Amino acid sequence: MSDHPTAGLDDVVHQKHRLAILTIAAEAKRVEFGYLQQNLDLTKGNLSRHITVLAEAGLLDVEKGYDGKRPKTWVRVTSAGRRALAEEIATLRALVARHENLS
Repeated sequence: MSDHPTAGLDDVVHQKHRLAILTIAAEAKRVEFGYLQQNLDLTKGNLSRHITVLAEAGLLDVEKGYDGKRPKTWVRVTSAGRRALAEEIATLRALVARHENLS
């Protein structure tokens, strides 16, 4: 395995929208699907697919329920999701540090 920091990037986490979903979910106890859709400017189908990828990887829990009579979907980051996010951030920091040392 390469010792270059890019080898530590996680394909599941590193994708722009999935990284954003994990970051937002890590900042809150749980986050509603509509909030993510609006703030990430994604279609329902696209957001749903990204959430499915993260949930299948064990990084998010998905909760379906109702707010009054309206169906809602919430996501919550798992402990594995928090670890994966922390590892991704550490890898990105290592890349930045490596780049800054080139100057």
